[in-house]
Amino acid sequence: MSPAPEKEPAVAPEGADRLFRARRETLGRKERVRANREFQEAYAQGRRFHGRAMVMFLRSGEGAGLRLGVVSSRKVGNAVSRARARRRLREVFRRNRAALATGDDVILVARGGAVDAPFAELRKEFLFLARKAGILAEGQA
Repeated sequence: MSPAPEKEPAVAPEGADRLFRARRETLGRKERVRANREFQEAYAQGRRFHGRAMVMFLRSGEGAGLRLGVVSSRKVGNAVSRARARRRLREVFRRNRAALATGDDVILVARGGAVDAPFAELRKEFLFLARKAGILAEGQA
């Protein structure tokens, strides 16, 4: 029996390497506030800033480091609406995280407007609240 001919290695088209090494853009476990105690600390510290679609709380102290916690109560709507509001607020934070200059954790509490507001409006409000809170980096929009 003769040896099988060697196959040529498959070559990906130019630029395809980006497709195969997709970068995850989600917030990892270490980038989220998860413990109830940390949420309670944020509320107790009293650093809150109100908007139409969200309320921003800041938490400083042990373990704080520009992490995100998102909360939505039944006042926002049914389970589908609450989940959508949380997803939208996470995405606003994720896309604008580089504009923040702080070592504090950010807790966003969804309000009813977070479900239906245009994404650009959510972004504008998030940056407004961040500026009001003093955590927006110098020279950011």
